[in-house]
Amino acid sequence: MEPVTESAPEVRPEDIAALRRFNRYFTRRIGALDDHYLGQDRPLGEARLLFEIGDGVSLRELRARLALDAGYLSRMAKALEAQGLVRLTVPPHDTRLRLIELTPAGRIEVEEQHRRADALASGLLTTLTASQRTELTHALATTQRLLRLAAITVALVDGAAEDARACLDAYAADIDARFPEGFDKTDLVRPEEVTGEAGAFFVAYEEGRPVACGALRTLEPGVGEIRHVWVHPDARRLGLARRILTELELAAAAHDFAVVRLDTHATLTEAQAMYRACGYTEIPAYVDHVYASHWFEKRLPGAR
Repeated sequence: MEPVTESAPEVRPEDIAALRRFNRYFTRRIGALDDHYLGQDRPLGEARLLFEIGDGVSLRELRARLALDAGYLSRMAKALEAQGLVRLTVPPHDTRLRLIELTPAGRIEVEEQHRRADALASGLLTTLTASQRTELTHALATTQRLLRLAAITVALVDGAAEDARACLDAYAADIDARFPEGFDKTDLVRPEEVTGEAGAFFVAYEEGRPVACGALRTLEPGVGEIRHVWVHPDARRLGLARRILTELELAAAAHDFAVVRLDTHATLTEAQAMYRACGYTEIPAYVDHVYASHWFEKRLPGAR
């Protein structure tokens, strides 16, 4: 059974206009529209590519990281190679790959890029007071966090899918390190428990990389159980766990569950706080689970 999809609140025209207005101002202010970005003899695209190469990387990884067209990336790489700034090679172990690395001249160019970028940022900040700089820094952090969250997608996948099992492996390793008693992977949900009529499994993706997951399985008629809500350390504090939890609740309603339950370990205090904030009520133990010390329940008004 497919989960019910809750329509997102309509985006207000003024919100769209505000984001576009900020984009226009910011790109002009930092010189993104200039063919000589930061006063160097190259546009922003080439400058960014030099920055991303770092200590060396494959063109395949760069293409995924920057969401670039393969042909466009290849042309930029060849242009930088012709200028003596990068070196393109084919590794002997995989002739399908092309690796790109900075030459000594390329490293000097990137160092100068950093110096000029720092100077530009300093010049913008120098006219602000200390409190205004702090306000701006906090606002930029909030902007980045929310834009990251907005760009992450959450997909319903088969419980046996490679990404589902990879997320569960990462979850198991994470809590094995956190639980004083460790964690036995046999406690993980089985694929058939979280697929089709039996339940649901969601994976969150950031730029194609799985960064979070959550599972729903049938506990008893009319009651679902949420398991293994996990977020990769790199994607925490974005609000992603709450989004996964919302998807699981919608799936529970679609499965005609009137109630969802879950349990959590005593060490996972942040998870306990999130469940309480999301309307879950602590209840007596509903199952004998070796890793559980707190049990929660939430009734779903949207169940059908």
